[in-house]
Amino acid sequence: MTSSMIRSGFMALLEQVAKERNISVDKVVESIEAAIEAALRKDRPDLFSEEEDEESNIRFEVQLDRNEGSARIFRIEEEGEPVDVTPAGFGRIASQTAKNVIFQKVREAERDALIDDFTERVGTLVQGTVIRYDGRNAIVDLGRGQGIMPPEEQMHGEFYRPNLRITVLVKEIEENERGRQIIVSRADEQLVIKLFEREVPEMASGAVEVKGISREAGIRTKLAVFSDRPGVDPVGSCVGQRGVRVQEVIREVNNEKIDIIQYSEDQRQYLAAALAPAESLAIEVDAKNMTATVTAPDDQLSLAIGRGGQNVRLAAKLTDYTISIHSASGEEQASATGDEEYEIDQIDGITTETREYMIENRVTTLEDLQHKWETFSANERLSDEQRELLDRVRQEYAEQMAAEEVPADIQ
Repeated sequence: MTSSMIRSGFMALLEQVAKERNISVDKVVESIEAAIEAALRKDRPDLFSEEEDEESNIRFEVQLDRNEGSARIFRIEEEGEPVDVTPAGFGRIASQTAKNVIFQKVREAERDALIDDFTERVGTLVQGTVIRYDGRNAIVDLGRGQGIMPPEEQMHGEFYRPNLRITVLVKEIEENERGRQIIVSRADEQLVIKLFEREVPEMASGAVEVKGISREAGIRTKLAVFSDRPGVDPVGSCVGQRGVRVQEVIREVNNEKIDIIQYSEDQRQYLAAALAPAESLAIEVDAKNMTATVTAPDDQLSLAIGRGGQNVRLAAKLTDYTISIHSASGEEQASATGDEEYEIDQIDGITTETREYMIENRVTTLEDLQHKWETFSANERLSDEQRELLDRVRQEYAEQMAAEEVPADIQ
């Protein structure tokens, strides 16, 4: 590396590097200038006094001629003229230092440009390929960058094996100790909405509007749609001819069940639709307190509640009503506030720490708790009190499932 650093077509070379790395020419120039200063520090440490610090007001400035490729280095003090300290050349070690700095700075600029690009794409869908797991996080190749999918953004029942192609939602850009990272999701409600917007032209154009959505990722989604356009059937538009549109969305979310219902300003009618497939429900609405008391016939009670309370839980979240399900005799059988994110949120007595640990281990349903109990319960993060509580809940669930499997003619 010489002081003149003359290169034919130097500016064209800068532009070529910038284009290949998808960064600005200014970033490339900044990388070269930083590299030259690093090389000078390595080769001429005598120019940098031991007393040099922020208070000394001594700094070095590299001036790179973008047309010729020549560079000059100046030592600048608070008082006095800049002093040209450009060396005749650099040694081998200093040149290698400069090379490393250029690579590092260009990589940093490339990553910043990538993050800026994905910042503008937050809330959109991208195709990705699973690379590996980093702890409990799935790492997804997004083409020009990598996304991180933490446990809470992963779908229930999905295992992200390497080379698996998936559609993910760019959820956010998260700032942490590792810098800015792209967080992607398969569990977010917006993933389902964006998939429908992709498959349903009427939704993309605004003719069909999403009024509400509640989702337990990988298990079930309830989607409320509405249209004030004459001749537009919002539910039919989402379902498509012979169900082709909704089936494509279902395929993308790994056969998750999707209920599409029509939104209604009549809250009783809306609640009845939200609690489908249960029918013949008697619904008392307290609009002021946003509560609803639902009485279900005995043959519709299990449908209204759903397995593990899932149906009433999703209906409450969809409608923003606290829903209480009663049997024909008037006894309360289940209730949901709509604040429950997972089935485990209906377990009375679990601590925030236990809940977080369960989500980390993808134990979000009572069925998960039953199947993973042996390994899950052995962890020291569970206190004896919490372990006893969950074991009791698990056993009650197992007894309930066994009772439901008994044929009617034997009971």
